[in-house]
Amino acid sequence: MSEPLTTIQLTSSRAEQIFPVVTSSQILRIAEHGTKRAILQGEVLVEPGDTTVPFFLVVSGKIQVVRPAGAADTLIVEYGSGQFTGEVNLLSGRPAIHQIRVAESGEVIELERKHMLALVKTDAELGEILMRAFILRRVELVSAGIGNVVLIGSTHSAGTLRIKEFLMRNGHPYTYIDLERDSDVQTFMDGFHFAVSEIPVVICAGQTVLRNPSNRQLAESLGFNEAISQTVLRDLIIIGAGPAGLSAAVYGAADGLDVLVIETNSPGGQAGSSSRIENYFGFPTGITGQELADRGYNQALKFGAQLMTTKATRLISEGNIYVAELENGARISTRAVAIASGAKYRRPPLENLSNFEGAGVYYGATYIEAQCCEGEEVIVVGGGNSAGQAAVFLAQKAKRVYMLVRSEGLADTMSRYLIRRIEESPVIELRTSSEIVSLTGDNHLEAVQWRNNTTGHVEKHDIRHVFIMIGAVPNTRWLDGCVALNTEGFIKTGADLTAEDLSAAHWPLARPPYLLETSLPRIFAVGDVRSGSIKRVASAVGEGSIALSFVYHVLQE
Repeated sequence: MSEPLTTIQLTSSRAEQIFPVVTSSQILRIAEHGTKRAILQGEVLVEPGDTTVPFFLVVSGKIQVVRPAGAADTLIVEYGSGQFTGEVNLLSGRPAIHQIRVAESGEVIELERKHMLALVKTDAELGEILMRAFILRRVELVSAGIGNVVLIGSTHSAGTLRIKEFLMRNGHPYTYIDLERDSDVQTFMDGFHFAVSEIPVVICAGQTVLRNPSNRQLAESLGFNEAISQTVLRDLIIIGAGPAGLSAAVYGAADGLDVLVIETNSPGGQAGSSSRIENYFGFPTGITGQELADRGYNQALKFGAQLMTTKATRLISEGNIYVAELENGARISTRAVAIASGAKYRRPPLENLSNFEGAGVYYGATYIEAQCCEGEEVIVVGGGNSAGQAAVFLAQKAKRVYMLVRSEGLADTMSRYLIRRIEESPVIELRTSSEIVSLTGDNHLEAVQWRNNTTGHVEKHDIRHVFIMIGAVPNTRWLDGCVALNTEGFIKTGADLTAEDLSAAHWPLARPPYLLETSLPRIFAVGDVRSGSIKRVASAVGEGSIALSFVYHVLQE
């Protein structure tokens, strides 16, 4: 066995919470859920990629978590008596990222994953200790870039940005190597036989080489969905993992329902790309959309919900059950459905817009995008809260932020606290009655023209980064007329459904649809996808919880 040559340094000062030592009485309670067994020095307990990963509590001896790399293994942590293994993948059931091996012979208490999950749900004290440690350990791995993925890319590549966002928003740790800046690039190119023209390149577990993979290919390679059964009849399938979908998952799973969430890309929805949400109840200092999504996702996992990273392409009614058909042709059956597929970003009618998406044109302002434009001038298009949050966030790193709105001001569309911050910022310059008329550049955006619609004056600026936040359109085309929609494509529910809607859908029950129920029984719509919904995070979370109260009713009908 090779000796670790490097160790990671904690980015947090909360070592006692990340690597806690449980008490003797807590050890006894854990032991009730598992079995005690001997361990021998040099024994490998878990290999990277293993799909059946137990939970280990060290009684005596020592075990190490390492990232194996031949003679240059990275020691992540060494556990002694009273300490335990595990991080977020132990909650989700995704494959192991690192190796766990015995450094000193002794004894451990071993729990199967299902027994560990039962312990987390039934023992409040231990559940808090374990959940906090699992979540903080994953934060450390992401911060340190200690995972099983290496991404080789360029800041000028839209594919690189897409993959970065996919990994970050799924909380998967990775190492990034920049084509223009890192001297290690040639070593990887020679060792894994790829050309510069093929970037972005993703190397998974030091073996599999993916050249500009789709999000679906990346999820499959990392085994995101391996632990999820596709043959079980579910109580509830939730389509979409934004705030409404995650809320429904938490409440449903907490009350014992078998819940599966199907999400195309990553938890959080549009809210997950918000740089900071400051008017959400309970967070007086604000919270990023990513942090809120991570908390909701981990909370859903805690109660036993599962999340599948794939795309739902249709809903089919088969007698008393519904079937969700997936992009790979797989079919998953369920007794009830909550549609939380949200909305897609609205795109302005610019001729060559698609050429620059991810290469100068963005629809979210997170830390990843902010890194790309540090010290440069940027444009934010839009007059709503999302645009205001983005402008204030980007002003911390950008040289100047031009904010373009078609209206004559912000008072009718933006919260007052954001307007004050924009007015007080020396970096943000508001341009009213203005819109972009052209984008130019080769492989990356290089210049922008915008017009003042009052004066007709057109300005051209050498600006390489534009953030577009002009609202959204409902993500309902995939439903293909399955449920009744309004004229704008949002799903009609409850009292909004007319007699004609119900007749066309062959509504079979004597009762009318419940609040949030669609034109088909036991299919509900929550969040931004629903007609008449209030486009706020708190409203979406509330709708997710309200829908579950009706799901219980319909499952008993």
